[in-house]
Amino acid sequence: MTWRPLLTRGVVLRHDRVRDTDLLLLPERVVVLHGHAGRVLRLCDGNRAVDEIVADLRLGFPGAPVAAEVPPFLTALRDEGWLR
Repeated sequence: MTWRPLLTRGVVLRHDRVRDTDLLLLPERVVVLHGHAGRVLRLCDGNRAVDEIVADLRLGFPGAPVAAEVPPFLTALRDEGWLR
């Protein structure tokens, strides 16, 4: 089965306009996202597989090590319980 990441119930992705940064809102916790993490997580809609997310990001970031960095990032968030 191909993993199609989706934010776990109770986890919300928001953009803080005051700080101009993306945040993950968790029960009793806020995680400040850095770099393009918010852009990656916006693609985690439960419809796209990880390889489709990587392909989409490669279009926006040609030459970047997307295939090497995005899957471990998503796995780490799944290990935290923030993605399913």
